[in-house]
Amino acid sequence: MLHLRLITPADRTNDVVRLIEKTVGTTHLVVLPGAARNPAGDVVMCDVAREAGDELIGGLRALDLDTTGSIAVENIDLSLSKRADKAEEEAPGEGADAVLWEHLADATHEESTLSITYVAFITLATMIAACGVVLDNAILIVGAMAVGPEFGPLAGVSTALVQRHPRLAARSLTALLVGFAVAMAATVGFTYFMDTVDLFSRVQLDAERPNTNFIYQPDAFSFVVAVLAGIAGMLSLTSAKSGLLVGVAISVTTVPAASNAAVAFAYGEYGQAWGSTAQLLLNLLGIVLAATLTLLAQKWLWTRQRQKSEAR
Repeated sequence: MLHLRLITPADRTNDVVRLIEKTVGTTHLVVLPGAARNPAGDVVMCDVAREAGDELIGGLRALDLDTTGSIAVENIDLSLSKRADKAEEEAPGEGADAVLWEHLADATHEESTLSITYVAFITLATMIAACGVVLDNAILIVGAMAVGPEFGPLAGVSTALVQRHPRLAARSLTALLVGFAVAMAATVGFTYFMDTVDLFSRVQLDAERPNTNFIYQPDAFSFVVAVLAGIAGMLSLTSAKSGLLVGVAISVTTVPAASNAAVAFAYGEYGQAWGSTAQLLLNLLGIVLAATLTLLAQKWLWTRQRQKSEAR
């Protein structure tokens, strides 16, 4: 269930209440006339089944409530109510399958914004991966994958393509490209420093490295894994199971590929650098393609589900 807290201008309150009452899957409607001060107006609260949330939020935005008042949405972790149970039963589909497009757009906007924190995380992840590459240590590679924040901008690109939102696409691509560029440049400098203090060496990079040589040797399996990870990652964002995103992050070699390219470039191993770059681009393409197709499929399936429900 979702909890909605709305601030409505007094002349729009009746329209908002009627919309809530006619939306299948809503309950616990509360109206507090004149309770809001900034902006001034009435406070309207209700609970709605997750699978009916997107329709209700879309209707509220059609009433311009996002500009004349306020729409706040919260997840309800526990609701002990027969009315809530009934609302969930009446709403079409399953809550775990529902896509809240406004929530997705907001989440991807936040995760795909180029910020100091984002650049710091992707740079640190690339440096950790560089240590894993030189030491041929798979544990460090997995740790770097978990730290890397690059799935946010990738999801932002896919969301922008499906929703035809060019600004979000530009913002996501900027965060992705600038983030990796800064991280790789910093890792080149980090490699020079580690070589100076005798912690990195060209001999280690040129060694057989059975645990990490896949990073600069892209193949068909690289693309397959990226596609599967893109599907899983987008499903974790759109469903109520976002905790699975960490598992997605450690399944694709984006950050390790960038780090290997940076270390190889620092030592003049341009063959490895090109192979790692190809691995990086292949994975990024696979994730974006799969995530976009997943969103399109979800949008189509949910539209069909809603049409079937309305036809009953």
